[in-house]
Amino acid sequence: MPRPRNAVLLLAAVLALGGLAAAAISPARARTRAAWPPAVDVTFGSDALRDEIGLRVYLPPGYAQTTKRYPVVYFLHGLPASADAYKNTDFLRQAMATLGRDAIVVAIQGARSGEPDTEYLDSGPGHNWETAVAVEVPRAVDSRFRTIASRRGRAIVGVSAGGYGAMLLGIDHLGEYAAIESWSGYFHPTDPSGTVGLDLGSAARNAQASIHSSIARLARSEARTSTFVGFYVGSGDRRFRGENEQLDRELTTARVAHLFRVYPGAHVQSLWSAHAVVWLGFALDHLVSPR
Repeated sequence: MPRPRNAVLLLAAVLALGGLAAAAISPARARTRAAWPPAVDVTFGSDALRDEIGLRVYLPPGYAQTTKRYPVVYFLHGLPASADAYKNTDFLRQAMATLGRDAIVVAIQGARSGEPDTEYLDSGPGHNWETAVAVEVPRAVDSRFRTIASRRGRAIVGVSAGGYGAMLLGIDHLGEYAAIESWSGYFHPTDPSGTVGLDLGSAARNAQASIHSSIARLARSEARTSTFVGFYVGSGDRRFRGENEQLDRELTTARVAHLFRVYPGAHVQSLWSAHAVVWLGFALDHLVSPR
């Protein structure tokens, strides 16, 4: 089916912006690489998890010398993972330094000892990861840092299982995020191998956890409030390429504007590092600027 006109226009605009983000890295912007400070690690008490949850916060250059408020990109790592996996995200700081744009990036703890594959789902008292990540984390970040504490100041992005989490949480909380991105993600909950779908105990719960079942809801929301939806996958990603292409077809049929790309590569960190500059730029293009 031909891509809807609004999607074509969005795609052209986004690709143009992406080209600028990738190509127009001036010497002045390149110099900001060294100026990006080391990450700030913080924790807060989560009622949803009945535990402390960790955040690695990347603040832009000059944050301490200004009174500006900044948009925030929330980042979800892959699963299964250790409790410290969210700290292995310094490629985000490097990408932001290269991009040369001011924003706060927050990598969120998405697993803990004994619970390494949460799928970012609410699973009962003490295990409600969706509530913790999508609701409690932005509140904690807004209270501690100078953020633009509104929908137009927030994006949610994730890689692999974090891509599934970003899509799920972004669509479930459309009033909180203006941009949603999945990098090599999938779109229904899976076991740790990523090849077997999880049965959550009822048809209703399974549908609620499936991005494919949420497309009609996303389409209705688009009529009221625009949300940037973007995702990509590696051409050699044998586990997830097919489902990414399926979602692209479904969104096109539903006339939901979105950006989808297939890049050379597999399900590997080098792919995500290579495209982080452009895709962080896409997210920021749909948020308000620091003010």
